[in-house]
Amino acid sequence: MSGTVKVHIEAHVATLTVSRPEKLNALDLDMLKALSEAADAVDTNPEVRVAILTGEGKGFSAGGDIKAWGAMQPQQFGHDWVRYGHRVFERLAVLRVPLIAALNGHALGGGLELAGVADIRIAEEQIKIGLPETGLGMVPGWSGTQRLVKRFGAQVVRRMALGGEMFTAAEAMQLGIVDAVTSTGNAVGAATEYAQRIATRGPAAIEIVKLMIASASGEDNGSAVEALGSILAAKTGDLREGVASFTEKRPAKFEGAW
Repeated sequence: MSGTVKVHIEAHVATLTVSRPEKLNALDLDMLKALSEAADAVDTNPEVRVAILTGEGKGFSAGGDIKAWGAMQPQQFGHDWVRYGHRVFERLAVLRVPLIAALNGHALGGGLELAGVADIRIAEEQIKIGLPETGLGMVPGWSGTQRLVKRFGAQVVRRMALGGEMFTAAEAMQLGIVDAVTSTGNAVGAATEYAQRIATRGPAAIEIVKLMIASASGEDNGSAVEALGSILAAKTGDLREGVASFTEKRPAKFEGAW
């Protein structure tokens, strides 16, 4: 895994730290790839029950690094940058475990879209949040006008994306963008405390509830329903009998056993 995203696992909690502090954790293609790998590391580790996403240094993420995409041709920009980043963010949004964003610094543009994939957001009091893309003649490309509208509301996104408004942590909490505000330097600590609270609860129930909420919110395009159905089917006696009959090359004798 790239050093641009550090993964630390302790006591059922995985902490993912975006690590490019000299650029305020502005995202480039290597970091997007590292985020995808980090998501895989979390999802495939049965010991992990909750994850935290934060940034190293003074920033959570200043968004997409202009130097990473500014010289791209339109087709390359659309495919290699926007669509790839969209897939990575979707990967984080559908983690099997709850994800908490610890906003230790400004979350702007793609940085706010990154924070938006989390289930819970805890912000330090000094940070600012916004979607400044239209000031550069571009649009939010990593679900800023899609997921963020569903999670924060259309009018809030209009104010950021159309009007260029930036919100303080306190304002963001009033608007429902963040769930809690903490003192400077304490976002990771507060997120860890909340993560430990989640980790004490039934892990299967937590995973199922996350899927159910995704289904109700319309964010999952049916994948949550299929995941729930697959988990249920996998626990049935019918599935065990079906696998056994296939292996033994005989007709299955289904009894509807749950």
